[in-house]
Amino acid sequence: MTSQHATDGPTRNIALYPWYQFCRNLVFWQAVWFLFFQDRLTPADAILLYAIYDIGTTALEVPSGYLSDRIGRRFTLIASGIAALIGAALLSFGDGFAVFALAQVFLGASTAFNSGTDSALLFESLAADDRQDEIEAQELRAWRFSFVALALSAVLGGVMSYADAELPFIAGTIVAVGVLVLTWKFSEAQTHGAPHPQGSELMRLASLKPALVQPVLGWLFLLSVLMYGFSHLPFVFGQPFILEALNGAGLAAEAPIVSGATSAVMMLLSVMTSLIALRLRHAIGLPGILLLAFAMQIALVGVLALTNSLAAIVLLFFRMVPNSLSQPFILARTQPLLDDDSRATYLSLRSFCARLLFAGSLYLASQSTSAQDTLAYAELQVILGWYVVAGVVALTSLLLLARSIAIEPSKTT
Repeated sequence: MTSQHATDGPTRNIALYPWYQFCRNLVFWQAVWFLFFQDRLTPADAILLYAIYDIGTTALEVPSGYLSDRIGRRFTLIASGIAALIGAALLSFGDGFAVFALAQVFLGASTAFNSGTDSALLFESLAADDRQDEIEAQELRAWRFSFVALALSAVLGGVMSYADAELPFIAGTIVAVGVLVLTWKFSEAQTHGAPHPQGSELMRLASLKPALVQPVLGWLFLLSVLMYGFSHLPFVFGQPFILEALNGAGLAAEAPIVSGATSAVMMLLSVMTSLIALRLRHAIGLPGILLLAFAMQIALVGVLALTNSLAAIVLLFFRMVPNSLSQPFILARTQPLLDDDSRATYLSLRSFCARLLFAGSLYLASQSTSAQDTLAYAELQVILGWYVVAGVVALTSLLLLARSIAIEPSKTT
């Protein structure tokens, strides 16, 4: 009987995991948050609020990963759900910079508690079910569920904001309750390694050392850190970009619905790309598809820096395509190289570095903006232009490093 329950737990986790990702990614305010904060505060405050979100996540990234490895995946995901509920409620019913900043801290904490822990739960559940060879396929499946949810919530959130600017946040609060229920249904997956005794924390941290010195993990670590920032640039600046483009055509009032529709198409294109991603990965190899994805991110930011025409909005449709071509494969390549007792800690450390770097760059960007009611395109051009320069240098460096590192897994890995 005990053996049957042990088997049922991982199997249930695998079945629930895509639905957990679906509900967690029903982010109704994703397409209107900058416009919402800019309307009530200032563009500089809106940028700072996103930076605060990243700082809140950053501060808890490594501690949350350690907590996940030490206490358990289920407990950590429940903590993530509680923090998300509090953050969404504060955005729904609060007002003023201080309250919004506190909400961003809670939402950042929620992301930190989820970061790495969700993927670790999936891999360990597959391993406990002797299905670890399915990791790429399962990550891609969860990716599709996530981006269908993002597409759906982007459209609905844009429509909601027409009726009431707070409605997208209220809907997010309701969804957060459902996410919390799903996390409660998860169970801990059995790990195959021998457990460390109480108090042997240094042994756990020491187990990170082999991962940190492996060249392939170092290369993937650096790539992930950089791609996080370039993926989020169109997210942070996409809404003011759309507003400026529409304003030139006398359509500024339509910004929320256009932003929502843009996000929806963006997510659907990501889902469609994921359907061919595995074949493309086998055709051009792992380093090839990852560097292609990074180059696409840099190119998108470059075009946005060159023009704010209405036609440029179409390019925002492709924002998440590089993620579909990279993130599932980065996770699938990384997971087998990590130990169970340090897996979430490593993934959280990687996210910590990515968020810290991006938050720092956003802080510098906020200092270069004026105190006007909206973010001017001339200011946005300068900000994005510097990001492109940094991206080209980074891409060239990664390409040169890839020639001497075995990025592609061997058949025995």
